Amino acid sequence: MAPNRRLAALMFTDIVGYTALAQRDEPLSLKLLERHNRLLRPVFPRFHGKEVKAIGDSFLVEFRSALDATNCAIEIQRLLHETAVSDPGESKVYVRIGIHLGDVVHKGRDVFGDSVNVASRVEPLADPGGICISEPVFGQVRNKIPNQIEKLEPKILKNVEIPLDVYRIVLPWAGPEPPADLASPTGLAVLPFSNFSPDPKDEYIADGLTEELITGLAHLRKLRVIARTSVWPYKSTSKGVLQIGKELGVSSILEGSVRRAGNRLRITVQVVDVRTQAHVWAETYDRELDDLLNVQADIAKQVAEALRVELGTGQREPPVPKPSVRPDSYLAYLKGRTLLHSWTRDSLESAKAQFELAIALDPRNAAAHAGLATALHMFGLAHTDAARLEWVEQSRRSGLRAIELDPTLAEAHFSLAFIYWRDRDRRSTETELKLAISLEPSNPQAHWLYAELLANEVRVDEALREFALAEAADPLWTHNLWLFAWLLLSLGRSEEALTKLQKIGELEPSGWMHHFGLAHYYLSRSDLDQALKEVQLFEERTVPRWKPVVRAWSYALSGEKDKARAILRQEETLPAFGQIAAFAAGVCAELGDLDDGFRWLDKAFSNDNLPIWPFRLSPRTARLRNDPRFLGLLERMKLA
Repeated sequence: MAPNRRLAALMFTDIVGYTALAQRDEPLSLKLLERHNRLLRPVFPRFHGKEVKAIGDSFLVEFRSALDATNCAIEIQRLLHETAVSDPGESKVYVRIGIHLGDVVHKGRDVFGDSVNVASRVEPLADPGGICISEPVFGQVRNKIPNQIEKLEPKILKNVEIPLDVYRIVLPWAGPEPPADLASPTGLAVLPFSNFSPDPKDEYIADGLTEELITGLAHLRKLRVIARTSVWPYKSTSKGVLQIGKELGVSSILEGSVRRAGNRLRITVQVVDVRTQAHVWAETYDRELDDLLNVQADIAKQVAEALRVELGTGQREPPVPKPSVRPDSYLAYLKGRTLLHSWTRDSLESAKAQFELAIALDPRNAAAHAGLATALHMFGLAHTDAARLEWVEQSRRSGLRAIELDPTLAEAHFSLAFIYWRDRDRRSTETELKLAISLEPSNPQAHWLYAELLANEVRVDEALREFALAEAADPLWTHNLWLFAWLLLSLGRSEEALTKLQKIGELEPSGWMHHFGLAHYYLSRSDLDQALKEVQLFEERTVPRWKPVVRAWSYALSGEKDKARAILRQEETLPAFGQIAAFAAGVCAELGDLDDGFRWLDKAFSNDNLPIWPFRLSPRTARLRNDPRFLGLLERMKLA
């Protein structure tokens, strides 16, 4: 008899972490499996699904259509989610689901064929509590389910010869969960290395090695590594390990020193447990200067190995090996890297020169090309006399060349994302940001820019998550905290925002950001007197170019509208970069002057610097966004 072959949709389900749980607590694992089976089995027939077999904690289910299988998967995840919410005392069950559509061969009660293999390979790609579908399923269900569907990066599936596009179904109650490594307090801070060299000019080696270790260890998915911005204030600090660990929210600290004598280096490094203040690992390297890159790689490897035990991070993920480069090129790169942290013209031009020297010495130094891309876009942003098209194209070329040489460079992907962001190419921006984050999960700038993109698209839950991840990786970065607080205020979550604003005030007591945020906080509580006091402090502490528009805001809030309008008319005669123009539009919203508001918004848009999400979300700009012209502006920004 010929085999019974037909087209079918196949669903594989699997309980997350079940094997490990069974080894650790067999009675609990059996209890969870029984509850899992009791919940899922009644759902299959409601969507015309036929259980083919149960394999331990997994189900293989056949459906007549891809749409039935997809709707069944969504219902299963909804049911498990609601069960967990309604009964928080019970241990949660997280299930991954994968669906594929293709030919199957029936033999008895079982099914066989390549489609079964593909479905089994799609399932592990799903997040815990998530659903992944193959390209054939996507073709059948798109525009037929209410859920958003996101394409994943191309995957090579084991034992599947032809690459297959895979998609993720976005579930409204969940959203992507923060990775455990970034959401938890467990983490590592790499403190600035001390320079013990006789020549103070060799400090760039210690600083550069610190940054390279931060970047290298940030590739580890099971570890939250604090960014440079938050660790540099501890350079030459008198604070102890316990205090630093508490302030940064980490459980381990890496510290070290570098001493150069001619062409010889002595590098001493140690990892200290914050709680016990005991050494987790320590090593001294006596090497030639030419061997610096290998020393750096070995330190990262040894630290990752040590933290596997001490931090309970499970299977160690080795840092990604980098292509070898000429030692003199690498030293020039380190000099450029240390110069990037000042936005002055001289510093950025010197950084650019060092990266160009590194490339001239070794054209295959991918990190130098990525550093040059970063220096160029920083220079273009900070110094408005730079021709935009020129610096954008130079930065784009450098970023693409870096990726061509080394596709694992998160910095290069971030630089490209920033260029696409300025070009309003949202899809390319998101693609590059996801790549940067996948390569370097502790990259705060990538999380921050992704949060801005998501907020512009009013994907607020995802935006809040990315701001939180940026804060976890860089807890002392006030710019991110300020934007995080502003989004929370726009959403009416004023008390959460207040916590962020108070932290900014502690970090920068003489700055302006927390006063700007506090003004909005008190306005949200209808406390106009206190809000006006904060606006006055904002005006006193901001830079001179901003003072007139802040004064106009104060007049608008206090009812002195003619004074506010007079200031704005005077401002219109002056060059105004995008942020000031956008702020002036917000003042016009307070005044109720919609024509003037849209004129300022157009000015901000023409300057390629219009932060649109506050206008889409804040209650105080409702009059502007309810005007039909606002939709036209969104269309021009490719956000409609």
